Amino acid sequence: MSDAASPLDAVELGAYFALIEVADLLRHTVEQQLREEGDLSYVQFQLLARLGLDSPTGSERMTDLADGVVYSRSGLTYQAGLLEKAQLVTRAPAADDERGVTVTITDAGRARVAKVLPGHVQVIRDLLLQPLAREQVETLHAVLESAREHMRAAPPRSARQRRRKRNPEPTA
Repeated sequence: MSDAASPLDAVELGAYFALIEVADLLRHTVEQQLREEGDLSYVQFQLLARLGLDSPTGSERMTDLADGVVYSRSGLTYQAGLLEKAQLVTRAPAADDERGVTVTITDAGRARVAKVLPGHVQVIRDLLLQPLAREQVETLHAVLESAREHMRAAPPRSARQRRRKRNPEPTA
């Protein structure tokens, strides 16, 4: 195991700063595109895309969505409420757990994803993929997949089990 207190070397530091800057620049442009073309925030698009493109049923539990988009449960509840008000999703009690909530994309939500997706794909191609050779894209995918799997081994707060308060046993 490496010494946690040792500083990052120049290559490690450069990789970290490049990753953060690329992510920030890409996200900024993606957010602009989503606002202009679909009046959606980045998180709202993530939610709609997960429901409309990734989920075979178009539905997911709120907790699973929060974990998938790495967003707080309360923040996700707020965003889902905005999407529901815009009639892009519906929310209902989960069938298997009355405390859980299931979010389902509506036809209007699917239409909104379809409206913004071409521009979204173009931004990703223009900014991220265009300057890279196919082999570099494959390497980038492999590297980021490994990092993501490592980070997901310790789930984000939204996916951790909640501690339940236990009522002390009455003493006689």
